[in-house]
Amino acid sequence: MKLACDFLSIFILVILGGSAWAQEHPAVTALPNTVYVVAEGKFEAPPDTAVIQFNVSVQEDTAQKAYDQASKEVEQVRQVLRNNELDPKMANIGFFGVQPVYEWKTGKQKLIGYRVTTNVTLKLKDFSKIGPITQQLADANVSESQTLNYILENMDEAKDKAVEDGYRRARNEAEAIARASGRTIGELSYASIDTYENPHIPVPHMRAMATAAPAAPAPTEEFTPQNESVGARVSAMFTLK
Repeated sequence: MKLACDFLSIFILVILGGSAWAQEHPAVTALPNTVYVVAEGKFEAPPDTAVIQFNVSVQEDTAQKAYDQASKEVEQVRQVLRNNELDPKMANIGFFGVQPVYEWKTGKQKLIGYRVTTNVTLKLKDFSKIGPITQQLADANVSESQTLNYILENMDEAKDKAVEDGYRRARNEAEAIARASGRTIGELSYASIDTYENPHIPVPHMRAMATAAPAAPAPTEEFTPQNESVGARVSAMFTLK
């Protein structure tokens, strides 16, 4: 993991007397002989978890037939996991639903079948298993779509690193303005932080795309997952000596 060096924005207000605080920052009370800085910190790290999501959806003319067919397809999912040396318990089921399906003809509602739907989420730490699993799920023809997303599960540590980066930038700027005014930085008298993530929007991979060329590498093979980025806005006030 590396610490990002790009600087988004910093603005500084130096108070050498007892003047009132600027109107755009009413939440902070001005103090004599202080310097106030706002800095953006950032931390980037490679993701540590791959999240594969897919659904199983079956429609038959009776609820029992739909349930039985869905059970067969879910068993195929279990077998795919076992084939890749994964415990089926690693996969989580979000919901399981049975719904009647209707059609309208001549202004009348007619029951034509039942649909059984469930969705499955699988988290992987071993990225080498992503290609085989997504391909085998596609070959098993159990899902209309698959979604692959990369995340950083240890987000608390990443936020701490972003805060540290933001504070370092804030203090450096405060020291620079103090030197320019012939002063030095004293103790930290006030600080506030606001952390935020820059999420990636997962793109669904349709079944037809995944099965187009069985001999070809998986769509994600040999590519590097995009780094996860965490930002922190650090507001700090230092005394001036």
